[in-house]
Order: sequence, then structure tokens, then C-alpha cells
Amino acid sequence: MLRVIVRLERDNGVLLNESPLWRRALAEYVGSLLLAAIVIGSGIAAQRLSPHAVGLELLEDGVATGLGLYVLIATFGPISGAHFNPVISFVDATFGGVSWRLAWWYLTAQVAGCTSGAILANLMFSRPAVTLSTHHRATLAHGLAEVVATAGLVFVIFALAKSNRSSLAPAAVGAYIACAYFFTSSTSFANPAIVVGRMFTNSFAGIAPRSAPLFVAAEVVGGVVGLGLIKLFYPGVSARDAARVTDALVGTESG
Repeated sequence: MLRVIVRLERDNGVLLNESPLWRRALAEYVGSLLLAAIVIGSGIAAQRLSPHAVGLELLEDGVATGLGLYVLIATFGPISGAHFNPVISFVDATFGGVSWRLAWWYLTAQVAGCTSGAILANLMFSRPAVTLSTHHRATLAHGLAEVVATAGLVFVIFALAKSNRSSLAPAAVGAYIACAYFFTSSTSFANPAIVVGRMFTNSFAGIAPRSAPLFVAAEVVGGVVGLGLIKLFYPGVSARDAARVTDALVGTESG
């Protein structure tokens, strides 16, 4: 059985995390499914609980997403690294934290998971399983916002890894995304997989299929910008540093 092995140093010796590829990919699928269900489900609930109050709806959705990310990263981090995002996986592969082969497996699992999560959220609120969104978001301002949101997310994650503070990743990522819901005009998708999933719900969190290509392209650019920022401010990121991202909660720091 193919196994992906990552060795992380600790003061009391070497910590060995060994997970079969299928288990890592499955963790990315389930985690991405739950992430999409949280984002979309909380958006639908917010529309019902606070009708016609867009600011309050966004607040409710943002808080739920931030808290959900904390829980999901804490839960799946030791198994797959809890990427749930192709941009993070491919930046990680660039640094050598995961193999390119694993990054492609993750991409497939993440897109499938986010699509499944959208369907699940629709069904939980008695909606048709699939309803294509009519929420058009494709403007230059939204594209710029996605570049900024994605670059910031990459910077936060890999800065923590390089500085041996990956144990803060669940809280930091959740807080950053919740904050970015408000300081970006696009409400911070920052994730190509979630863009695909959110096409399949005609609800508060949806995005029209015609708007999706701009968002995905902007997020890829944001990933490249974030990679550049890490190399600028945290030069010399090694494969071992990057591996801390993929096992954020395994414990790369001694108490």
C-alpha cells in the first residue's frame, strides 16, 4: 500500500506521521464537503433568520465559517494537513511539503468534496439538490479582492509554518477568513474548490458559473503572489518547514 510519510523533528525525538494516500485524500474530501456545507448552509440559514439584512447575513455566515474552519483544521490537520484548497496544496508542493502527485489527488478530492457539500447543504434546507447560482460576481474589483484574499491566506499559513507556530493555524486561518469576509468586496472565497461547489447553490453563498473563471484565475494569481511574499519575508522555506503545514496539529513545537 502506498504510504506518504512525513517526519517532523521535536525536542524529544522524531515524530512520525504515516498515513495511506487514500486516507489523506478521503480526509480532504470529507473536510471539503463539510467546509462547503458550513459556508452554504450558514448562508441559507442567515437568509431565513435575517431576511433583507445583508450585513447581518454576512456576519452570521462569516462567523460560522471562521468557527467551522477552526474545527475542521483541528480535526483533519493530523491526517491530511486540512488543506481543503488546491492553492494551498500546490504552494505546499512547490516548497516540497507534499509531492506533486499528492497535490493532484488533493485537488480532485477538494473539488469533489465542495460540490458534494453544496448538494448536502441544499438538501438540508429542503432545496433541490442542485440549483445553479444566478449570483453574478465577475467584476475587476471582485477579481482584485480574490487576489488579495488568497495571497493573504497563503502568507498566513506558510508564515506560521516557517516560524514553527503551525499549532496556531486553526485559529489564525479561521480568524483571517472571517475577517476577509468583510474587508474584501468578494467576501473572500480564496479557494478554487469552493468556487466550484458554490456554483451549485442558488443561495446567499452562491456564485454564477459565468463568474467562476474570473474568481479561479484571480485565486491562482493570489497563490503566486502569496508564494512570492513568503519567499520575500521568510526566505529559505524548506520541505520540512512546508511539511509542518500538512501536519499542522501533529505538534511540531515542544511545550
